[in-house]
Amino acid sequence: KLGPNGEDLGFVGDIVKVNEQPILDALNNGYIPVIATVATDEFGQSYNVNADTAAARIAAQLRAENLILMTDIAGLLRDKDDPSTLIPFVNVSEVPFLKRKGIISGGMIPKVECCTNAIRAGVRKVFIIDGRVPHALLIETLTDEGAGTMFKKEIEGNYVPKS
Repeated sequence: KLGPNGEDLGFVGDIVKVNEQPILDALNNGYIPVIATVATDEFGQSYNVNADTAAARIAAQLRAENLILMTDIAGLLRDKDDPSTLIPFVNVSEVPFLKRKGIISGGMIPKVECCTNAIRAGVRKVFIIDGRVPHALLIETLTDEGAGTMFKKEIEGNYVPKS
């Protein structure tokens, strides 16, 4: 369920509510749900929804441990033009500082905001990885080094326990 976001972007909406039941039904029946980021309001009007925002809201609603956002860059970079400046880990408390420094800018702002929102809503870890890299998902999930940038909330050096 959503409503128009009030910006002059045409039929773009903000998520008001996530109905998790169809997703759970698919999972419980052995299917992997593929979710189009088009949704309707209470009157049946269709709206486009930002895919990262939808993924973050769905992950939070499902109480997911992790969320992985695949994109066409290595992750968050100190220098957006130099992939060797990948920042492998970001504590969500550092995000405002990184924005002020210009490290998080342009198209990364909404992507990082989705990461931060998901963490604050209870997702333990969120990753931004480069989907162009062969086996990036496996590298991120099965190695200590990872393949992109991991966002998490930290209390005294430890992960926040899942509630």
